[in-house]
Amino acid sequence: MDNNEILDKKILVIDDERELLVLLKEVFKKDGFNNIYEADNGIDGILSAKENNPDIIILDVNMPDIDGYKACDRIRKFSLCPIIFLTAKSEDEEKIMGLEAGGDDYVTKPFNIKEVVLRVKSQLKRGMINTEPKRNIYSFGNIYINEDTGEVIKNGVNLSLTAKEYSLILFLVKNKNKVFSKTSLCENIWGYEYDGYDNTIMVHIRHLREKLEDNPSEPRHIKTLKGIGYKLVD
Repeated sequence: MDNNEILDKKILVIDDERELLVLLKEVFKKDGFNNIYEADNGIDGILSAKENNPDIIILDVNMPDIDGYKACDRIRKFSLCPIIFLTAKSEDEEKIMGLEAGGDDYVTKPFNIKEVVLRVKSQLKRGMINTEPKRNIYSFGNIYINEDTGEVIKNGVNLSLTAKEYSLILFLVKNKNKVFSKTSLCENIWGYEYDGYDNTIMVHIRHLREKLEDNPSEPRHIKTLKGIGYKLVD
């Protein structure tokens, strides 16, 4: 993960203590952060959050115009960015109130200023990981299955599978190395009771082997366990 990517994230600090605002801004700047916004009351903080769309907010609980819990509640109506509460109270009830209001973390005053920076970095890193697009790609041997596009590729060639063949191989590859009885496969793929579907399952397994295995008569991946069922191995 690129550290510069983290340092380019936007931080909004909302606190009615002017000295603390200046201190936090200086520390974040010194640490390499480039985009820092500030507000010394709850209303201005909410407006700044709307206008600047920060990636993370440091929010004081005790402010004269509107407390941090109410500010958080309003911000949550348009933003899901992490919010770290600054609170002068260490009681569990206060911490729970902050989390219930939509906060992600809290720091109790007085605090080590470096602790705030570390917590901000931790939340930003976590957010970047959670927002990375998931690639729903599965593989075994020389076969790749892209669930997002529905493609099944072998040695660079897009194979043509029927809908049920695709559902069956996708189910097996998602549960690699697990054994499934014919009854279980029938219920998961066809949604029916097993009775009468013995031949159907066998035919689909045979067709999959013909399309996916290098040597269908001696399959390396789609295995039969006699008297038990089938499993997919890598």
